[in-house]
Amino acid sequence: MSSKYAYQLIPESFLLGEEEMAIESKVRKMTVESKVISGTAVAKKIREELRQQVDELRAAGAQFVPGLRIVQVGGREDSNVYIRMKMKAAKEIGINAVHVQLPRSVTELELIDKLNDLNVDPLVHGIIVQMPLDCDTAIDPHRITDAVSPAKDVDGLHTVNEGRLAVGDLNGFLPCTPWGCLELIRSTGVEIAGARAVVLGRSKIVGTPAAELLKWANATVTVCHSKTKNLEEITRSADILLVGIGVAELVKGSWIKPGAVVIDCGINVKPDASKPNGTRLVGDVDYEQAKMVAGYLTPVPGGVGPMTVAMLMKNTVVSATRAATTARSNKWSLQVLPLRLVRPVPSDIDIARAQRPKHIGKLAEEIGLLPNEVSMYGSRKAKISLSVIERLKDQQVGKYVVVAGITPTPLGEGKTTTLMGLVQALGAHKHRNVIAALRQPSQGPTFGIKGGAAGGGYAQVIPMEEFNLHLTGDIHAVAAANNLVAAQLDTRIFHEATQTDKALYNRLVPKIKGQRKFSPIQLRRLQRLGIDKTEPDELSETEAAAFSRLNIDVDTIMWERVVDINDRYLREITIGESPSEKGLSRKTRFSIAVASEIMAVLALSSSLADMKCRLGEMVVAFNKEGLPVTTDDLGVTGALAVLLKDALEPNLMQSLEGTPVLVHAGPFANIAHGCNSIIADEIGLKLVGSQGFVCTEAGFGSDIGMEKFCNIKCRNSGRKPDAMVLVTTVRAIKMHGGGAPVTPGTPLNKQYTEENLELLEKGLPNLLQHISNGCSFGMPVVVTINAHVADTPAEHELLKKAALEAGAFAAVVSTHWADGGAGAVPVADAVIEACERKNEFKLLYEPNLPLEDKMNKIAQTMYGAGQVELSQEAKDQIKRLTDAGFGSLPICMSKTSGSVTGDANIKGAPKGFTLKVQNVYVSAGAGFVVAMCGDITKMPGLSTRPAIYDIDLNTETGQIEGLF
Repeated sequence: MSSKYAYQLIPESFLLGEEEMAIESKVRKMTVESKVISGTAVAKKIREELRQQVDELRAAGAQFVPGLRIVQVGGREDSNVYIRMKMKAAKEIGINAVHVQLPRSVTELELIDKLNDLNVDPLVHGIIVQMPLDCDTAIDPHRITDAVSPAKDVDGLHTVNEGRLAVGDLNGFLPCTPWGCLELIRSTGVEIAGARAVVLGRSKIVGTPAAELLKWANATVTVCHSKTKNLEEITRSADILLVGIGVAELVKGSWIKPGAVVIDCGINVKPDASKPNGTRLVGDVDYEQAKMVAGYLTPVPGGVGPMTVAMLMKNTVVSATRAATTARSNKWSLQVLPLRLVRPVPSDIDIARAQRPKHIGKLAEEIGLLPNEVSMYGSRKAKISLSVIERLKDQQVGKYVVVAGITPTPLGEGKTTTLMGLVQALGAHKHRNVIAALRQPSQGPTFGIKGGAAGGGYAQVIPMEEFNLHLTGDIHAVAAANNLVAAQLDTRIFHEATQTDKALYNRLVPKIKGQRKFSPIQLRRLQRLGIDKTEPDELSETEAAAFSRLNIDVDTIMWERVVDINDRYLREITIGESPSEKGLSRKTRFSIAVASEIMAVLALSSSLADMKCRLGEMVVAFNKEGLPVTTDDLGVTGALAVLLKDALEPNLMQSLEGTPVLVHAGPFANIAHGCNSIIADEIGLKLVGSQGFVCTEAGFGSDIGMEKFCNIKCRNSGRKPDAMVLVTTVRAIKMHGGGAPVTPGTPLNKQYTEENLELLEKGLPNLLQHISNGCSFGMPVVVTINAHVADTPAEHELLKKAALEAGAFAAVVSTHWADGGAGAVPVADAVIEACERKNEFKLLYEPNLPLEDKMNKIAQTMYGAGQVELSQEAKDQIKRLTDAGFGSLPICMSKTSGSVTGDANIKGAPKGFTLKVQNVYVSAGAGFVVAMCGDITKMPGLSTRPAIYDIDLNTETGQIEGLF
């Protein structure tokens, strides 16, 4: 790009000179000097209008400021002059312009990397690269101009924008200098349509695009260049003559048709002894001769040059306006994937395989994510950066819907399937912005009895095999972090037992290259101990001993190792049996990975900083003085944060109909709080906007998952759900009415495959208890009957009538398993209507209630219990936790999912029973106290015939078989 041409974009016009004379014809012979077209005046008018537009943008959006980045390589003075002009104009208009100056030594790759960073920066709306590049290395200018995103190419030089201009699409960014020339022509009042225009010069920057603009303005255009014959004759025929040939004063008066409009784009330096610096600027047109012939003429300087800068500013404001409009409208252009329904309904994996997912990058773009916010794991799943929350911090959030269930049969009642059907209905059929927010399933159930957790039938997350297995490795990261804590815990006990105070201190704070210093995490321990010293050699022997020894009481250790498979033989083990451990063995156990407190921390964290803080607060044991010992005391907080940094980012997948799904975190509901992550919900609520929906699920029945969703998750996030969808089935209600046992792998009793209204009516109390649970939190409850083939209309009507009489907002039948989103449209309609009501959500209890009182409040309200009965061990633990400052934490009740009571064999909804609590422990990092009710194991086991038998890999196709 030659420095002799100014370039940049925008329109508008103004004519400065003698009072405008009436133009009796398009072309007339001038008998007086031509009128001067002042680019300075026209540009000033444009800048004033832009200033007003920017003010309106700022008024419409919170602190919205158009952003321009001017990238310069090296430091040529002529380039500096242009940059100063642009910076000055931007400041005057209210554009945040930043001069990005790179050294001469920058390489082409480094420059492109910088441009890529600017391309994805939401605060940047326009990017220009100042040419020529003043560099030491070979850099291809064309490759650089094409490295700027077409959406931010306010110079209008990207091949895409040039191509759009060539085919007459003027909605892209127009090149600044040609656009400025066109506006100057328009300012004269001379009609362009039908006029004969001659463009002298064919440069990429001026001549060629100027000819295109004149052509699309309906002029008849001739382009001349250095090889053109009879040049003077051709130019003399022009009604409009635009000159950008690069030769000083080439065009003489005799070349110009009398009365023509002459636009001079040239900037040349010519010797002039009369000037202080010995030179003057001239154009490509001999001004003194031309002014006696032309009707209108641009001067040099003061003609085209100011317009180039003005049009650049206008393009930047146009880009910013588009960005602001997009942000305000927030209506997705979602490409829906059509379903091709098959009867009878095939297996889940066959249905999933029959649907080709969209590229995950395409889906991310559709829902408003920027390229730098998406880290793709192949083409079908991606991680979403937490920076989305900051970018959308001023965005209004959508409606928040929680999907829960009644007390399920061992087969499950289709809660996740219903959730997927609902979001497919809202997104693909009701055309609402909607995101499903799910937990990542553990591999334990996948290889055990339950199978996958992607939904089922025509309401699924796809690809279901990736969803159900490793996904992006978050659970593995949790397991690694958990086991690092366990390793450090036992190692610390070993070293304290086998070393003197002095030896232990010297190893904890060693001399490295003759210097000793505390690490930041060690300094935090000193602060907790009240030792106000920062130099290791300043500590007294007593202080050094207090620093070095955690004095862990092994009988109080609460931390267990984890693995993400069902393994009953790890429920109780002995560690430290090797002779190298010097007899320091102890009994312990494994839990399944999703039962780790770290998984709960992941799910409840609101940011990286919050997660790191929570990780450091996890209590692993108590010391011999009864004080809590934390992971920060063990020195592992920073290492845990490093292991979990990527795991904190939610995973993006899609439904069978192409609607977005966020998959993140997977705490069990009967052991932990059973909800997906706060971060995933927060990102979803921001992305869908005020008219959209985020639908999330809470594990098992409402008595377990939904109660914790409200009292733990929403208490932490501050969000208030707008509605609850309660999933029920005829089968489950019959079971609670006294039906035969439902056992996986065995045929259903005919009670479940034939109409039986009497049995169904007996089981209604369980449904009514769960409706009451939702109403207790002030949420409208939409009861959804997940239809099964054997159901009858009479059975459905009985459930609907009972639900409405019990206070449900709505009760509908859904056929999403067989029909996809279309089958869940009645649910979607009910949810939309429910969310229009005033939000009256409330928590069940205040945090300052004593721990036992909170347990009673939950048991009596959610389960129908009469009271909670604490074992002596539980009483002692509550006292210890209260004394340690954990009494104000919410309660996480750990109980069976098979009954509203603590006994899985008791069905229905009995009232006034006693709920026994065996023991209590704290998950301080997660921020709740766990009450263990009944015999709850944190490590499931495999059945006689687990799903393992059916899962296989086809080595010819590479496909996984047997998942369900």
